Amino acid sequence: MRIQRIIGQGVQALNTNKVRTLFMMAGTIVGIAALTVIMAIGSGTEKKIMKRVEGFGPRALMLIAGGGKDLPPPDFNITTLRLDDADAVRNRVQGIEAISPVAFKSQMPIKVGGTQTQATVFAVDSDWHEAWDWYVTEGDPIAAEDVATLARVCVIGQTLSHDLFGNESPIGEYIHIQNVRFRVKGILKRRGTSPIGTDFDNRALIPLTTGMRRLFNQDHITYVRIKVRDLDQVESVKSQVRQLIHERHHITPPEEDDFRIVSAKGIGDLARGTSKTLSILLSALAGLSLIVGGVVLMNILLISVGERQKEIGLRRAVGATRKDILFQFLTESLAVTSIGMLVGSGLGAAITLILKQTTKVPVVLSWEPFALSLAFALLVGIFFGVQPARKAASLNPVETLR
Repeated sequence: MRIQRIIGQGVQALNTNKVRTLFMMAGTIVGIAALTVIMAIGSGTEKKIMKRVEGFGPRALMLIAGGGKDLPPPDFNITTLRLDDADAVRNRVQGIEAISPVAFKSQMPIKVGGTQTQATVFAVDSDWHEAWDWYVTEGDPIAAEDVATLARVCVIGQTLSHDLFGNESPIGEYIHIQNVRFRVKGILKRRGTSPIGTDFDNRALIPLTTGMRRLFNQDHITYVRIKVRDLDQVESVKSQVRQLIHERHHITPPEEDDFRIVSAKGIGDLARGTSKTLSILLSALAGLSLIVGGVVLMNILLISVGERQKEIGLRRAVGATRKDILFQFLTESLAVTSIGMLVGSGLGAAITLILKQTTKVPVVLSWEPFALSLAFALLVGIFFGVQPARKAASLNPVETLR
């Protein structure tokens, strides 16, 4: 009963001066709201990364033309990767289930009659479908015969099919890709959008030889898609490919590679590293806001102690101990940060839901930010409330009543 009475007196003191209480809560509210939003974005980004890794394929590798360690957009001016390199990988590297060299160009004009659009055109061989686990839903895939005869046929994605033919079947119809006539022989299964918002279905596949000789007029490829037989062989195959390309391109360390080998793990680690760095920075800013709020809380409580000396002296005179006074002011401090935590968490959750509805920012709301917010609120309340509480408890009751 005594503890309940002390807590009630502390809450009553906060309710008496609502404006001061609101100022004490402001820093906690802002800090907790920011922390909630940051953790929601971090969780959403993590989920998006895992989706991207799954879409890439856990057993997949990409041998990409051009050096460096990161994964930049493809540079079509780089000519370091050739078909011979892909053939060497196919014949000499152990543990490969499927391999497909690819040359492609983005934003190529495609038209049917008076209807024109743009799409990415991929020049591929007959193993592309198996290498990507991406098959046709209607018609036929790119075949080895198409590649051998430089056939002018294509397989198109469902977005491109809808843009050019509406709801009609395009099988057997003709389209013009940069003024070269192609017959549509198949439609790819729908894949949707990539984690970065690219439409996977706005594409056309053509035979590799046709693309390199008749459309792109080039003798190099952009990348090689490699599908490894077993998951535990990915690193071994990656090492074999790197050693083989070093040998073929006459690269001797410490010379820089003129190629990259990308795996699902590499993509995930890169994206997670970037996301983690950003989350740490934003969390530090949220933590700074909480510290500033704690300092404000401490100073206002110290001012409050000075203004309430007669109240403190009167309570001591009627039997309250120093521990009672200490506990009352700590209760006030914890009440401020706890209520601030609840308001801040609610505000952060509301902002998160608004972001989810109005933007493409990936967010996932979970219980973790609320648990962490509660821990932060209690820590700030105790740490910054101790000094004012000790000062109030140390006041001489006789002096305060004079």
